[in-house]
Amino acid sequence: MYTAVPEDQPRERALLVGVGRRADKSATLDEHLDELAQLADTAGAEEAGRLIQRRDRPDGATYIGKGKAEQLMAQAAELGCSLVIFDDDLGATQQKNLQRLAGDNIKVIDRSGLILDIFGRRARSREAKTQVELARLQYLLPRLTRQWTHLERQMGGIGTRGGMGEAQIEVDRRMIRRHIAHLQKELERIAAERRTQRSQRKSAYRVVLVGYTNAGKSTLMNALTGAGQLVEDRLFATLDSTTRKLDLPGSGSIILSDTVGFIRKLPHHLVASFRATLAEVTEADLLLNVLDASSPQVVEHDLTTRQVLRELGADKVPIITILNKIDALAESRAVNRLKEKFPGAILISARQRLRLEQVEQAILEAQAARFSHVELRVPSRKSGLLGQIYDSLDVHSRSYEEDVTVLSVSGPDEAIRAIQHRLAQDPAPGP
Repeated sequence: MYTAVPEDQPRERALLVGVGRRADKSATLDEHLDELAQLADTAGAEEAGRLIQRRDRPDGATYIGKGKAEQLMAQAAELGCSLVIFDDDLGATQQKNLQRLAGDNIKVIDRSGLILDIFGRRARSREAKTQVELARLQYLLPRLTRQWTHLERQMGGIGTRGGMGEAQIEVDRRMIRRHIAHLQKELERIAAERRTQRSQRKSAYRVVLVGYTNAGKSTLMNALTGAGQLVEDRLFATLDSTTRKLDLPGSGSIILSDTVGFIRKLPHHLVASFRATLAEVTEADLLLNVLDASSPQVVEHDLTTRQVLRELGADKVPIITILNKIDALAESRAVNRLKEKFPGAILISARQRLRLEQVEQAILEAQAARFSHVELRVPSRKSGLLGQIYDSLDVHSRSYEEDVTVLSVSGPDEAIRAIQHRLAQDPAPGP
């Protein structure tokens, strides 16, 4: 498992590398490297410089070409960098060749390796640690060669943090695969526990916060429910999902959950490993897509979120777009542009608690479209249905008439129709 790293550990100097097609706009490439710099900062490194290489096709051996790679390593050494970070994923051969050019004093990692390092540092619960360890081993497996041994022994830090150790790296790959299999079984057990927990609250209307990392989901969660979530101006401040009850007038039970933030080029292994946690998303009745209205990349962030939702199979779940941090917008023209780009979106400031009532009203309207409040009359001879009613619906009150139990309930329309159908199959005789 990963080990915690003290916050006061000396910061590594990093050279950031971006590769774009010749047709790509320079501003777009700079924005991508700005985000990579944020990721590096979250991991405990500081940007010492950046290099952008334009290629229509990555070089199979070194990603950026041998000449450019040699220039890159010379620049890193001149800047006193101990770390070179590529904004794209490197193949095992590319990373091996680049590391050979870098020598013993500079580590070469890619975006996935950096994100995995951050997740390893941020993981707190056993579930999150298991998910991150599985993703890390799956990422590391094709890269297991003796070349990494000297890096862990001599250098440590980002990209090798919490590593497997010299002796363990040299063991047969089959041992790593066995450990991966063990972690997968552990996550299957956790997934089963989560399914049981969700089944116990299936009568409640389930709302899940999704969105790009650092968009303010935890702040919104706190503002709506008083959850006390950690709020930090860093990417991936929290990894574990949090679930709280949300009390709204006349709503019955609403369950609000916060999830790990998404990000551009989110490593596939991480999406797969966090599938148990993200099952909250696929089984939600409503998604709140929280976006940072003040970000120049807000449109790209929205596209990334929706792409991840498609990968999870959650793109059919009803979704409401929330544009957060409007207090950071200085011009009304910027607000109007956002309204044009995101028609129907709700503009809020979770930190300032501005327009939260619009979010609550939107939740109530979405709930009303799929949930109902009805009265059920259950004759004594059909009392066997009471258990199913309590399991599948919210029961608000219970009273008795002659041979009839009267229940005031709320819940999903399909669950209510199923109960009503069973009651109607053998209607109670008239007086």
